[in-house]
Amino acid sequence: MDTAQLQEPWHYSVLLKESLEYLAIRPNGVYADVTAGLGGHTAAIAERLDSGFVIACDRDADSLELARANTVNKNSNIRFFHGAFSKLSEALRQNGVSEVDGVLADLGVSRYQLSSGERGFSLMEDGPLDMRMDRAQEVTAADLVNELSEKALADLIYQLGEERRSRRISRAIVRARPILTTGRLAKVVEGVVPRTGRIHPATQTFMALRLKVNEEFDELDQLLRLAPERLRSGGRFVVLTFMSSEDRKVKQAFQSLARGGQARILTKHVVKPTEAEVSGNAASRSAKLRALERI
Repeated sequence: MDTAQLQEPWHYSVLLKESLEYLAIRPNGVYADVTAGLGGHTAAIAERLDSGFVIACDRDADSLELARANTVNKNSNIRFFHGAFSKLSEALRQNGVSEVDGVLADLGVSRYQLSSGERGFSLMEDGPLDMRMDRAQEVTAADLVNELSEKALADLIYQLGEERRSRRISRAIVRARPILTTGRLAKVVEGVVPRTGRIHPATQTFMALRLKVNEEFDELDQLLRLAPERLRSGGRFVVLTFMSSEDRKVKQAFQSLARGGQARILTKHVVKPTEAEVSGNAASRSAKLRALERI
């Protein structure tokens, strides 16, 4: 992998200013960026640290390698950890801490993953039907597409992709098996759900498969349980979501912590990107930020 091709400023960190404000970074604090991606948020946190450090976590080893390359001038304040949200406690333990002053999670899929055909996430770049964020895991999107029953596949697409035409799509997929590439899957779906606007008709199907392959909702549930437990008193937890289903989970978890007297919600109303940010990065338009403070 050529890391030089994907270093800053190719990567755009969504709601960066707002994320840093809500983290309220202390120069000697310890922070965890659990979605390091290409290192944009991580680098910004590290720049504000003196004796403190930030643990940059990501389940995608390739992304973590790119984050390391993109933050090479700031690495003295960064510790890297390869692992999913469910490994947060292990990440802290490996770095000699049990609590942190802040946790940041940007739940958006990185442009690197979406634009790299070989990773199998993209509708626009043909490649193997993979979609694994951690390529060490076994199950791929191709396994789901080619092995699930028609009903199970339809249920998956409907429940995770919120695709109302799931039965029609599932039937077409089963008839077209085997399907081994992203381009082939996109064409099969487009064959039964014609394009009517700018959004590709296979978008929700691809999203459903990605969510299932990576068990993203289960991992988010783990994070929402673990992160507040690992915050020091006064520590901040900041989460950026891009899907209503994710934002709903975050909102409900934060409200539960607040009702239990464990935390104070800092964002009375969800924080969204400014018009200027959206005009500079259209991908940020669906972003929502929520933050809480441990008490």
